[in-house]
Amino acid sequence: MRDISWSHFEHKADMGIEGRGPSMEIAFAQAGLALNAIISDLKSISPRVVRQIRCLGDDPEILFFDFINEIIFLISSQGMIFCRIEVKITDSELAAWLSGEDIDPAKHDPAVEIKGASFNNLSVKQDKNGQWVARCVVDV
Repeated sequence: MRDISWSHFEHKADMGIEGRGPSMEIAFAQAGLALNAIISDLKSISPRVVRQIRCLGDDPEILFFDFINEIIFLISSQGMIFCRIEVKITDSELAAWLSGEDIDPAKHDPAVEIKGASFNNLSVKQDKNGQWVARCVVDV
């Protein structure tokens, strides 16, 4: 069975996020969860509300960059945090459904504010085993 996971990686004062999965969609979704896990423990988040994101792009790395920044925009502009993410990519269009709730400082104990994704360490590729890996550094 192929590994589906997310992780963080160290990067000076910023934080790296990485998603892995058997498809690009799953890798993107896992990276989105890694992003939210920087802010709070995912187990503390309830999937009460669904928000949708749409992005266009021919280049998978730019599509991933835009996707991560759209999540950051929802977090900062609507005060939300997410615990489930589903991604569908068709041709050059990404559609994503994010389930979560309003950030409650008492419940979620937000650790940091994420300012945006960067092009630093940005990559979307398949590894030698055919596993998709999507990663970038976010400014915290």
